[in-house]
Parts: sequence; structure tokens; C-alpha cells
Amino acid sequence: MSKSKSSSSWLLRQRNDQYTQLAKSEGYRSRAVYKLLEINAKEKILKPGVSVVDLGAAPGGWAQAAANLIKSSGLIIALDILPMEAIPGVTCIQGDFTQTQALDDLINVLGGNQVDLVMSDMAPNMSGNRHVDQPKSMYLAELAKDFAKLYLKPGGNFLVKVFQGSDFNEYYTELKSQYQRVLSIKPKSSRKESKEIYLLAKIKK
Repeated sequence: MSKSKSSSSWLLRQRNDQYTQLAKSEGYRSRAVYKLLEINAKEKILKPGVSVVDLGAAPGGWAQAAANLIKSSGLIIALDILPMEAIPGVTCIQGDFTQTQALDDLINVLGGNQVDLVMSDMAPNMSGNRHVDQPKSMYLAELAKDFAKLYLKPGGNFLVKVFQGSDFNEYYTELKSQYQRVLSIKPKSSRKESKEIYLLAKIKK
């Protein structure tokens, strides 16, 4: 069976993408790692000793980069609905964050402790219909925000992927009420045609 035109175009784009090639040559699991590395280079949210929860972690690029930056003195818990190959220094949990069981598993691993950084690269399976995709995306962002509200230390940081559209302004305003600063970031490695941006909420009140 021949590949569809859309899947063939995607494969060609991946092969020609500089960040995909760079990730392969540098041993990272995904091109998405360069979004996190660029943000961290400017804002220094990952450093030795910090504790991190990584939501929507598969295939594990962000957790992999975080492990390199925080060294063995920190803690990283990575959760995704998809399975991930083991990452040295990272506790991986497979589960659907929209379901209670995954949250319970994550809370059990935390053992009653709060963390220094919550980061979420969660996104739904995209249908191409913005009227369907946008609400699903914002729902995941809301879940991540609610988790950070409970399990992020005062003074901690929250990094979340969102898609520009309905409810964005309300979400941004709510973060500003909970953190001292909120930065809107479009990393260079984010595809130009993508409406994704990252909000970095710094210093939880």
C-alpha cells in the first residue's frame, strides 16, 4: 500500500529538518529537546539539584536533556500515555494524565513532596480541525496548571505548551495572578507553521 501524500510530505520534512538531524547526531530522542534547551539557556530553569515533573514526556527528549542538566543531585519524574525507554536518572510513569490513576501514580512517586519545576509538552492527537483541537489542547494545559498549583513549590517555575486561540488570554491572565512573571516564548526550533507557543510562569506566589 502506498503512503498518502500527507504522510510522505511529513516524512520528507522530517528527513530535511535541521533540528531532527541535529537531535540524531547529538543522541537526543526528539527535535523537541531544542525548544527546552533554548528556553533554559535564557531562563536557567534547569540546574543541578532541582526536582522536575515532565508531563507529556514521550519519547523522552525533555527528560533526557533535564537529566544532563540537573545531574544526579536532582529528581525527574516523566509521565506519558505512551511507553518510554528507560532514561538514566529519570523515573518514568506510563499513564493517561486525564485519568485519575495516572495522577495517583505520580503523587505516589512524589511521596508528599513538591517540586521546583513542572513542565508540560502535552498535546492531543491533532485532527486538523481547530474547533476540536483547540479545546482539547487547552484542557491539557488546564490540567497541567492545576497540577502545578498543588505540587509546585512556592518560588517554583511552570513551563507549558499552549496553542494560540480561544481561551488563551484567560489562561495567560490566570497564570499572571499565580506567578510573579509570565513569559511567552516561540522557540526557534518550533515549526513556523505551528501555532504552539510556550508560557514560562516564573516564581510561584
